Amino acid sequence: MASELQRQGSAMAVGGSGYPGSQQSLRLRRASSAASNQNTPQFNWSSTPAAEDEGDETGPRQDLRNLPMPMRLRKAVWQVQQMQVPIVSSWQSWKRNKAKSLRRVRHSASGFLTFFALWRKSLQKIGGNFGGGVQSYFLFLRFLVVLNFLSFLLIAGFVLIPSIVFRYVGTSLVNHTGPTECLVYDPNPQGLVLFYTYILDLLSGTGFMEYSYLFYGYYNNTLVVESNTSYNIPLAYVLTAAFYFAFCLICIIARMGTAARVAVATGGAAAGSYSRIVFTGWDYGCLGDRATKLKQKSIHYQLQVDLEEERIKRKAASLTLCQKVVLYSLRILSALTAFALIIAALYGIFVATVFSQSRSGQEGILGLIFEYLPSIVITTGNFLVPFLCDQIALLERYDPSTTIIVALLRSVVLRMVSLGVLLSTLWSQITCAGNPTTQNCVLCQYNHKEYPCWETRVGQEMYKLTLFDFLITIAVLVLVEFPRRMVVDNWSNKLVQWVGRQEFLVPSNVLGLVYGQTVVWTGTLFCPLLPLINTIKFLILFYCKKITLFNNCRPAMKTFRSTRSTFFFLVVLLFGWGLALVVMIYSLSEIQPSMSCGPFRSFPSMWAIVPNSFYSLSQTTQEFLFYIGSQAFSIPLFIFFCVVMCYFIALASVYGKSVELLRAQLKLEGRDKQFLVKQIKELSRKLAIPKDQMGHDAEF
Repeated sequence: MASELQRQGSAMAVGGSGYPGSQQSLRLRRASSAASNQNTPQFNWSSTPAAEDEGDETGPRQDLRNLPMPMRLRKAVWQVQQMQVPIVSSWQSWKRNKAKSLRRVRHSASGFLTFFALWRKSLQKIGGNFGGGVQSYFLFLRFLVVLNFLSFLLIAGFVLIPSIVFRYVGTSLVNHTGPTECLVYDPNPQGLVLFYTYILDLLSGTGFMEYSYLFYGYYNNTLVVESNTSYNIPLAYVLTAAFYFAFCLICIIARMGTAARVAVATGGAAAGSYSRIVFTGWDYGCLGDRATKLKQKSIHYQLQVDLEEERIKRKAASLTLCQKVVLYSLRILSALTAFALIIAALYGIFVATVFSQSRSGQEGILGLIFEYLPSIVITTGNFLVPFLCDQIALLERYDPSTTIIVALLRSVVLRMVSLGVLLSTLWSQITCAGNPTTQNCVLCQYNHKEYPCWETRVGQEMYKLTLFDFLITIAVLVLVEFPRRMVVDNWSNKLVQWVGRQEFLVPSNVLGLVYGQTVVWTGTLFCPLLPLINTIKFLILFYCKKITLFNNCRPAMKTFRSTRSTFFFLVVLLFGWGLALVVMIYSLSEIQPSMSCGPFRSFPSMWAIVPNSFYSLSQTTQEFLFYIGSQAFSIPLFIFFCVVMCYFIALASVYGKSVELLRAQLKLEGRDKQFLVKQIKELSRKLAIPKDQMGHDAEF
C-alpha cells in the first residue's frame, strides 16, 4: 500500500506544495530504496541453532536480538527454531553447550558485579531526581574513589609494607657521606609538648606526623638481601611512583574511551534523539512506583536538555548582523575580564607563598595561620574568581553544554596554574632560584638551612592543601548551605524567596574534584599515603554532597547534556595528571635529594638509583634490556604501532562515514514520510475519504 501511495503521490504532486524537490527526491531514491531493501537483514527460516553456531559454513549468524522485527514475529521465529531438530555431531554439541555455558557465566558475573557496584541505588536516585548532568558528577566522584583506593593498594604493596617489614633488617644502600651540616635533620620535638600542639601538628603535618610513614623523610635507603632474592626500597619507591602514574593514565584513557563511545552513540546533540528517547528510552524492567517515577524524571530531563539546546540554537540563528557583532564583542570583553581576574589571583598566591615561607618559624596559632596562608589564598581565589566568571558568563549567552565547558576551562586554568605558581615558588626557594652557587645552596646544592628535608616540606604543603580543601567543604555545608535552606523555607521575605534554594553547580564541584586529585598526584612522591587520605576524603564528600543535594538544592533551571560533559571532565582530569607528571619528572631528575632524610640520601638525583641498580643485574639481563632500548627493537616496534594506529584511524573513519550515511538516510526517510502524509491528505480531500478512514490509512 505504501508503494501505491508513493506512485499516486508522485503522479499528483504539484509545485509550490511546501516541499520543494520532494517528488524528485522520491523518484531518484526508488532505486536506492530497492537496494537498501535488499541489504535489510532478512531472517533465514531454515536456519537451526547448530547452523547459527557454525556460522562459517551457512553464512553470517542471525541473532534475533539484532534483527529489526516485532516481538511477536521474533517469538514465532524462536518457536520455529525450537521445533527443528538439528543433526549435529558430539563435538558440535559439546561446542554449542560450552558456548552457552560461557555466556551464562559471563552474564551472571556481570549481574553479580553490577549488584555490588558502589552507590548503585544512590546514583539511580540522583539521576532520576536531578538529571544526568548532576549524576555525571557523582559518577566521576565514584571513579576517583576507586582510582585512589587501587593506587593506595599499589603503593602499600610495594613501598609501605616492605618498608615496615624491612626497616630494621638489611643494610644501608649508600654510606652517609657529605658535609656535616647537610646531614642534620631532627623533626622530633624536644622537651614538654602541650596537648594542643598535637592538634596543630595534625593540621599542619609537623611534629609527630612529620617523622612517620606519612611523609618521604621517614623511609630508609635499605637493601635487603636473602639467599636468592633481594629487595631494594629506593628502587621500589621510584618504580612504584612511575607505575602509579602509568596506572592512573590507563584508567583515565579507558574511561575516556567509554565516554567517547557513549557520546558518539547518542550523537552528542539533540538531532534525532527525540524519537529515540520517546520510543526506546523506557526501561520495561522497572518494577514498583519508585523506580517508575525515577525513570520518568530521567526521560523528562533528557527531553528538557534537547528542547533547551534547540531553543538556543534557533534563537542564535535568528540574530541579525548587528546583534551578532554586539554578542561577540561582549564575549571578547568577558574573556578579557576573566583573564584579568585569573592573573590577579595568581599574583596573590605568589605573594602569599613568599610571605608564608618567610614566616615559617612562628609557633602556635599564628604560626599555623602563616603555614596555611597559601592554602587560604588559593581556596579564596578558587571560590571568588569562578563565581565572578559565572556572573560574567550570563552576558555571553552560550548554550548550557558550552557554558559548562567554558566555565570548566576558566576554572581549570585558575586552579592548575595556581598550583603551578605555588610549586614554582617552592622550587625557587629550595634551589635558590636555580643558582646553586649562592650562599645558601653552595654547600648542599639546595637550601638546607630552611629546608633540611625539602621533600617532606613539599609533602606537607600538599597535605595541607588536601586537608584544608576538605575542611572548607564541610564548613560551607554546615555554615552556609543548611542555614540558607532554613532561611528560605521559614522566611517569606520577597528577597529571600527570590534568592531561593541553591542549585547544584556541576562545573565548580567537578573542578573541586579535579583540583583535589591533582594535588594528590603532585604530592604522592613526597607523601605516599596521600591517596589513602584522598580516598577517605572523597568517601565522606560523596555522602555530604548527597545530603546537601537532596536537602538543600533545587533542580537546575538550565540543564545540560551529560555525554559531552563527562568526556570533558576526563579531559580536564588528564590535564591535571600532566601537570603532576611534570612535577614528578622535575623532582626525580633535576633537584638534589635531601642528604639527611629519605631513601635517596647521598644520590645526585632520585633517578640515579635506576642506572645503579641496572648495572648490578646479570649480564644476560643487561643485554636483554639493552636490546629492548636499542634501535633494532624500538624502530620496528614504532612502525608496528604506527600501522596499528593507522588501521584503527581508518576503521574509525569508515565507521564515522557509515554513521553519517545512516543519519542522512533517516532524515531522507523522515522527509519521505512527511511527503506521503501530505499526499494522503490531498487524496482524501479530492476523493472525499472520511477523516477516520484517512487516519487509519496514514497509520498503516
